[in-house]
Amino acid sequence: MRSLDAARTVCERFHPGLLKELDTIPYAVREAPGSPVIDLFRIHGGVGLLVPETFGGHGAGALEAVQVQLALGAVSPSLVAAVSMHHFTAGMLYALDSKDGRLTPEQVDLLHRIVPEQQVMASGWAEGKTAQNILMPSVTARPVTGGYLLSGSKKPCSLASSMSLLTASVAIHGEDGTEPELALALVPADSPGISVHPFWGSDLLAGAESEEVRLQDVFVPREMVVRAGADDPHRLDDLQTTGFIWFELLISTGYAGGAAALVELVLDRERGSVQERADLLVDMEAALALLEGAARAIASEPGDEASVNRVLVARYAVQKALPDISARALELLGGMDFIQGSDHARAAAAVRALAFHPPGRGAAAEPLLRYAAGDALVLA
Repeated sequence: MRSLDAARTVCERFHPGLLKELDTIPYAVREAPGSPVIDLFRIHGGVGLLVPETFGGHGAGALEAVQVQLALGAVSPSLVAAVSMHHFTAGMLYALDSKDGRLTPEQVDLLHRIVPEQQVMASGWAEGKTAQNILMPSVTARPVTGGYLLSGSKKPCSLASSMSLLTASVAIHGEDGTEPELALALVPADSPGISVHPFWGSDLLAGAESEEVRLQDVFVPREMVVRAGADDPHRLDDLQTTGFIWFELLISTGYAGGAAALVELVLDRERGSVQERADLLVDMEAALALLEGAARAIASEPGDEASVNRVLVARYAVQKALPDISARALELLGGMDFIQGSDHARAAAAVRALAFHPPGRGAAAEPLLRYAAGDALVLA
């Protein structure tokens, strides 16, 4: 299929040999607990996709990132579900660094080490609260000499077993009883007090390492915590909005890749009538065009309200389309395909998980309507 072939070409340019190596692993192994796909992602330079070239990365733009996600999603839903967390973390942190003085020298030094040391970044921050600070973090931070002690948990936390760094939203509690301050902590995964515990019970997306990460009195130096501060009150707003846009775009495209792979099989095997195949192709290409259009519109530095709205509209339209496209593809592939193995049925089921990522359609309905009427876009 032309659109998938184009995506594979882009993926090969950034990560030579990755798709070929993933293809040698049976689907059931790729998607199982303990899957090697995240290690292969790291080995083939996946860590640096959205990292600017000045920090040793590939410096991919939004459209290129979408094409890479599409190609990987066609091979392994678990992999794209996991690495979307790394990529959106990279997208927001490096975008923040592009604004002079918004990160400490210690934080910038850490960002310079991500690619050379092939560090995978997991996300332990609250998703989906654009136009506000990072809300309701599940980790608290207690001030101590030189920094903070972090306690709490994040579940599920993709990349739990492979992460080198955890980026966690935290509530800094002072001793004066005032409202806690919200911040973002950069926590090495090998810090004393961090532990990983089983959490994921589904056999779908089981290779994403989405387990529980617990923190018990984990010390983080003051210099490794991103705070708003009186000198830059919008720092966390900008950080969160940028990360939110990257996440919605990348996770949606990853799941679209799974559906596109099923459509490609229908076309290659010439299943169904010409009209049925053409209808399926048109619906799939329309979903991909929405995501690519959103990527083109936000360019390489997303961060405004219009971008949030554009990405959410694309995400919900694609979310609605993918289950129908996948179901029709399975039907056209036929009963014998279903009987002979469960890989395609599992791939079709996995695309439904897009609906479970925040914000849900119900939560976003009123904010989207208000934005269309001219109000600010505020997601609660």
